[in-house]
Amino acid sequence: MVEKLIIFDETTQSFHLKNNDISYILAIEEGKILSHVYFGKSVKNYTGYFKYPRLDRGFSGNLPGSLDREYSKDTLPQEFSGNNTGDYRVPAVIVKSENGARTTDFRYVDYKIVAGKPADENLPHAYVLADDESQTLIITLADETLNAEIELSYTIYRDRPVIARHSRIINRSEAIFNIEKLASMQMDLPKQDLEVISLPGAHVRERQIERQSVAHGVTQFESRRGSSSHFMNPFIALVDSHTTEFQGDAIGLQLVYSGNHQFTLERDYQDQTRVVIGINEYNFDWQLQPQKAFETPEVLMVYSSNGLNAMSDTFAKLLRERVARGQHQYSQRPIVINNWEATYFEFDEKKIQTILDSAAPLGVEMFVLDDGWFGHRDDDNSSLGDWFEYANKLKGGLHDLANRVHNNKMQFGLWFEPEMISEDSDLYRQHPDYVLQVPNRGKTPSRNQFVLDFSREEIVDNVYDQMVKILDKVDVDYIKWDMNRNMTEIYSAAYPAAQQGEISHRYILGLYNLMNRLTTRYPEILFEGCSGGGGRFDAGILYYMPQSWTSDNTDAFARLKIQYGTSLAFPISSMTAHVSAAPNHQTGRSTSLKMRGDVAMAGVFGYELNLTEMTDDEKVTVTEQIKFYKAHRQLLQYGDFTRLKSPYEGNFTAWQFTSEDKNDVMLFRYAGLAEAQPEFTTTQLANLDPEKKYEDVATGDVFGGDELMNIGLYDTLQKGDFTSEVTVFKAIASCTRI
Repeated sequence: MVEKLIIFDETTQSFHLKNNDISYILAIEEGKILSHVYFGKSVKNYTGYFKYPRLDRGFSGNLPGSLDREYSKDTLPQEFSGNNTGDYRVPAVIVKSENGARTTDFRYVDYKIVAGKPADENLPHAYVLADDESQTLIITLADETLNAEIELSYTIYRDRPVIARHSRIINRSEAIFNIEKLASMQMDLPKQDLEVISLPGAHVRERQIERQSVAHGVTQFESRRGSSSHFMNPFIALVDSHTTEFQGDAIGLQLVYSGNHQFTLERDYQDQTRVVIGINEYNFDWQLQPQKAFETPEVLMVYSSNGLNAMSDTFAKLLRERVARGQHQYSQRPIVINNWEATYFEFDEKKIQTILDSAAPLGVEMFVLDDGWFGHRDDDNSSLGDWFEYANKLKGGLHDLANRVHNNKMQFGLWFEPEMISEDSDLYRQHPDYVLQVPNRGKTPSRNQFVLDFSREEIVDNVYDQMVKILDKVDVDYIKWDMNRNMTEIYSAAYPAAQQGEISHRYILGLYNLMNRLTTRYPEILFEGCSGGGGRFDAGILYYMPQSWTSDNTDAFARLKIQYGTSLAFPISSMTAHVSAAPNHQTGRSTSLKMRGDVAMAGVFGYELNLTEMTDDEKVTVTEQIKFYKAHRQLLQYGDFTRLKSPYEGNFTAWQFTSEDKNDVMLFRYAGLAEAQPEFTTTQLANLDPEKKYEDVATGDVFGGDELMNIGLYDTLQKGDFTSEVTVFKAIASCTRI
């Protein structure tokens, strides 16, 4: 008999979702209001005694028809709050009814518990491979005045400290109403001093770790740019002030969505904290027809009682094993050379052949042809939307180039930017209405390009058909899918005025539709997401594409912070990282080829430079780097990743990879600026078997696992700025210590 993961106690009117790691408890309070009770470390049984205290709060209103002044929605911790009915905090749902009122009051009606995890196939989501892997609680709430229902879905995994949540609203009436806000989840936490960790950034400075106290009032993390954006990743972690990488409580919250998102925290006058997450309500207005439903994206909730590394490990394994899909999900990713920083737009078949001839002997496994192969594209001012070959650029065309790449024992990759259009393009001249634009207003250019209206099926079909014509005739192994601007003038000529608030979300649904069709038709192709680097690095894209370009900033020293921050919420197998030229094209900083290689190896490894300009010594170094990475690729892409020293807290950075059996270990250490009187620093490893002995493969020195974790190693002093060291440990065959 399969053990129940979800229990409803009729006596206490409470729901208890639990496994060996976590418990999530909610209850039906007076007036059929669904209240939040607890989310944290697993408890065996909930007795029902943790009932919210009653107290007259004066200006807090009471339930309609009730004179009980001690019970108010204004302070009660809730699971999904309404609007304008006595709870003055941030609501989870706002609906504008036919009479113009925006009042919502959803009360508990019923529940059901199902095996496995039902999901909306139009949206990316975490999944299960078998129904006994999880159970799902679906709670129905109803607003009798609106004649509408909301279904709250909670999935708990049997063997993961994870709750997946989303909501769905159904219009049961015969009238149209407008959804102005529908959160994917809400959670009200009791009084405690919380800090929030977020991942803000910018183009070439993505996912920088920021930690702050949750103050009274509203704190919001959001994107209004049409995508998840460089500027605020759809992830936060709620932690105690004492939480570190290795100790303390952490609740990680990640939205599986690639569009405008909104994470709202509100600390009320009782020091309680409300968390509301979902599609950004900014300019959102969804017209819901009678008897129709609207479903929100999913939030992945992770709890850790052992600090941030444990939270990140849960996210990494969940995203890698139950969000990413397809034959490349667990495959070892190839080492690529991309021509972009070598040639930019100025390439021909001779330049490309020179790169191929230089790359193959070094051990490079894939050549990627970047921007400039289509339309009449010689700069970034034309041809987006014209996905046919630039006839005069490559003699023999893409088919011949793909054959030459394959004859060099390499795979062939190709760059696309399917969501964009140039005014100087055949597509624009034929269909100027395909652009997102507002009538009688100018269009805001960005990189001299505009955004296609992916809310319209015929436009998605047009791009799909163009791409298929290329991919059906050219043997492509990899696609780099780029998206290089933020959205403006979000308006569609195909929809009436009353539905213009739907266009941002409909765009994302169109994008997901295109990605799903192409990845399904070409399962053998490895797709990589990109958006001006890391501008759309989210779990929604990961559902279709198992890796994304982490940042256009390839400077090794800057990448330490970018990759460290990204690892907080995403697996290493999703993060592409390349060695580029020095001085770096983004920062002008010069770092050694060794440092650049050691940083890029902590990701999906590749090169983004002109190999033909390298010296013989540099080519020897590249050959050795590639050989080393291939020997340890499985560990580096799929091993357990542990952050040891943060680049945000000092001059040193350290992280570690460990195999599942704890026999193979790689320690990466990096130093920033050199000092004339340097300190002696040490690094303690983690996640080893304390009973095993580990040999430093390079020196033959042998250490106990407990010794490496508790005493550690002195860091090697190296003269010069921006240095690095990689140490490989192997558990000795007779590994049990006596």
